[in-house]
Amino acid sequence: MSQPRPPAVWFTEERPRKPRLSRERIARAAVELLDAEGVTGFSMRRLAARLGAGVMSAYEYVRSKEEVLDLAMDQVFAEIELDDSGTEPWRETLTRQLHQSRQMMKRHPWAPSLMATRPLLGPNFLARSELFYAALARAGLQGPQLLAAVGTLTYYVQGYTAAENVWSGWMRDSAEEAELRRQVQDYLRDQAALYPALTRHAQLSDDDFDGQFQRGLDLVLDGIQAQLHQRP
Repeated sequence: MSQPRPPAVWFTEERPRKPRLSRERIARAAVELLDAEGVTGFSMRRLAARLGAGVMSAYEYVRSKEEVLDLAMDQVFAEIELDDSGTEPWRETLTRQLHQSRQMMKRHPWAPSLMATRPLLGPNFLARSELFYAALARAGLQGPQLLAAVGTLTYYVQGYTAAENVWSGWMRDSAEEAELRRQVQDYLRDQAALYPALTRHAQLSDDDFDGQFQRGLDLVLDGIQAQLHQRP
């Protein structure tokens, strides 16, 4: 029988024998290393080198690499502001937070995929999640509808930004990107008999990721608002 996984880092107190490091310092260094190397290039040895400490010194504060990744993940959520007064319109609160979430994930391209691999229980994430739930509850959602709205909005920004990061990492030259978009648009035009809807409606020259993100977000928020109007 396999051994159960140890409790998450958030369930244990920080009790190091030597006050040389701290979980906060480890988290900051982990974020820097992840920004530079990504998840695949992350290791406790590289983290220790960045901290200027021995590998075993880090293990006085965390029990595994996974716990360090938990700390790093929560560290970047602190970049999303907590500025909801509790009285502003719910759409404004969510729109601001989701735009800041996207910018955070663009600064840290490893974040979207890492979010999907672990329970998010750090204080920074939970505080922002509390704001998110409160805004939707203030709008009038509850129960399964509220949970569905949270999931839809979360996965929209997470998926959109993950795809955006992959594209921008692969296509770094704007002129080359414009030429590729033109070639694909011309190809569809030549195949108009097979793909009439794509030929007519797919605007492949549109490289405005900010505008596309906002239009998609408006569609999701409009759908949530329509549900509110249908409630008795």
